[in-house]
Amino acid sequence: MTPKHQLLDKIQRQAATIGVIGLGYVGLPLGLAFAERGFRVIGFDVDPSKIDALGRGHCYIHHIAANRVQTAVSSRHFIATADFGRLAECDAITICVPTPLTETRDPDLSYVESTTQQILRTLRPGQLVVLESTTYPGTTDDLVKPILESNGLVSGRDFFLAFSPEREDPGNTRFTTVTIPKVVGGCDPDAGDLAEALYAQVIGKVVRVSSAAAAEATKITENVFRAVNIALVNELKVVYERMGIDVWEVLDAAATKPFGFMRFNPGPGWGGHCIPLDPFYLSWKAREHGIDTKFIELAGEINRGMPFYVVDRLQAALNDRSKPVKGSSILLLGMAYKKDVGDTRESPAFPIGKRLLELGALLSYHDPFLAEIPETRSWPGRPSLHSVALTEDNLARHDAVLIVTDHSQVDYQFVLRHARLIVDARGVYREPQPNVVKA
Repeated sequence: MTPKHQLLDKIQRQAATIGVIGLGYVGLPLGLAFAERGFRVIGFDVDPSKIDALGRGHCYIHHIAANRVQTAVSSRHFIATADFGRLAECDAITICVPTPLTETRDPDLSYVESTTQQILRTLRPGQLVVLESTTYPGTTDDLVKPILESNGLVSGRDFFLAFSPEREDPGNTRFTTVTIPKVVGGCDPDAGDLAEALYAQVIGKVVRVSSAAAAEATKITENVFRAVNIALVNELKVVYERMGIDVWEVLDAAATKPFGFMRFNPGPGWGGHCIPLDPFYLSWKAREHGIDTKFIELAGEINRGMPFYVVDRLQAALNDRSKPVKGSSILLLGMAYKKDVGDTRESPAFPIGKRLLELGALLSYHDPFLAEIPETRSWPGRPSLHSVALTEDNLARHDAVLIVTDHSQVDYQFVLRHARLIVDARGVYREPQPNVVKA
């Protein structure tokens, strides 16, 4: 049998060992999905706290049920390790590592590159490698492939290389790892066949495209679409506020049209590991081809400006009550980038908090999913904060409550009754209230 057919046979018999590099919001649920289908899964991560937690059957991601990890570990279908030498045991390896931006908004592929170098050390004939990290079209062919071929093995003959973008939506109970259609594209037809066969074992629908570059472009397109439309409704929010029109009422009405309209909601900015980052990967790549992506750059400008708009609305509301921001106690309600998760990546809460501290505000926060905000890349040199209880006394002692993230666990009527001033950046309160200002 050829290396392709040997691996295909292993996949179809669920005898293949699956390696997952990066056990975060993408890699961990993917590894669990394979383990729950009976595959042997080895998860790799450089964070020893994650390895320790998973070894004890504990889960550090809130929206993943702890019993899934406990079952996968106790059944010995899933193990976590920091020993990258064990990549040699894996028949298929998925790369689920971050792809951030530099300070100048250029792609930072250092995690992808270093991970690929780790794979190279143990790469053997018959292995399938799949990059899942979101990136610009051409990364798999132009960056990953040359590294893996540098020791003499040839892609498409000795090993197989493909791209399959992650489509995780943390906290979404309707669409999960196994129910979201999976796009796959190989660097060659055999790699595409193997990647398609692999994911078909655990995911309900696999969408095959012609190449790795087409799969990379698919994910970028999805996120550019969202970024541009989020910017549009954020701009409309600002325009309609000046006109005395409630943007939420307008969107509710517009959403009743059964065709030609797709709803997006405004907010205090953008957040998460995709929308604030991925479009600029395409912008960067487009510049190599002499093209300026004006929509993407404009969307970025608008969305990055929304935290400052929200702070301006808060400042104006305090001024109306004869209070300066300096010395005022502000409670940020929600620090995560989206509701009902504990993920703070690129959350607009951080530029909002940073700006309020610069203006002299006294800052605290409440988030049911985040007990503490330590110093991080999004919060450099800032004080470590701990979530305060949402009590009547705590609400009453703050000069303003700023709703940044609309977690479902919060009793917003209780907040309404006891807060002196609420600045609502999420459209929680639809009816006019004397102590609510929309932002």
